[in-house]
Order: sequence, then C-alpha cells, then structure tokens
Amino acid sequence: TFRSAGAKNGPFENFAAPPVLTSHGINGIVIASGVIVGHNVTISHQVTIGRSRGVPIIGDNVYIGSGTKIFSGIRIGNNVNIGANCVVFQDIPDNATVVFQKPRIQEHEGHRSYFVASEDEQMSVQRHR
Repeated sequence: TFRSAGAKNGPFENFAAPPVLTSHGINGIVIASGVIVGHNVTISHQVTIGRSRGVPIIGDNVYIGSGTKIFSGIRIGNNVNIGANCVVFQDIPDNATVVFQKPRIQEHEGHRSYFVASEDEQMSVQRHR
C-alpha cells in the first residue's frame, strides 16, 4: 500500500482503482484525504494533491507528471495529461493537455525589465510599473 511504502496520504476510499505509479515509485507523493480519483490514473513522483477548500475530483485516464501540485476544489476531466511541475488551480476540461508555461527571466544583472515573454505580457508589466 501507499502508506506502508512511505507515502503521505489520507484514506483511499474515494479511489475508483489504485493509481498507476511511475518507475520512480511513490517518493514524495502527498494526497489529502477525501480526494476523488477515477480509473487508470498515473501519478508521478513528487506530486501533491491538496484539499484545503474543497475536494479535488480527478477523472479517468489521467496522467499527472512529476512535481505537479493540484489545489483543492477543482475538477480534472477525463483523458487529461498534466505535464511536469504544473501548478493546477482551476478546472481542466476533458481531453486536455496541460503544460507549464515557458520560464520567464524576471531579473537579469540588476535589470528588472528583462522578460522572455509575449508582447502582451510585456505591455502588461510596463503598465503596472
């Protein structure tokens, strides 16, 4: 079981089936009690699924990449792929793929105006200075 192998988790009464674990095992997986998980869900290492403001609901056929953080009270649809290190704080519809936004340099050699971002993002930053 997860607990005997060192995972931190609450009761698994809301799992439709045991999740599939990647070859890295369960190291660092934290799943809050009451989380609802569907069939054929793969959970990679260093994933946290919390529930401070409601219970997350994870559908069927979902892949959760390593380092992902899923916040409470959201629904992740069926047939969803979540890339590594994503921070999920809003609902994800069925048949979606979620990836982490490209990294941005917020400071470079003391210049706070250097961004690797779209023109819209740059304009937004300039308006808020």
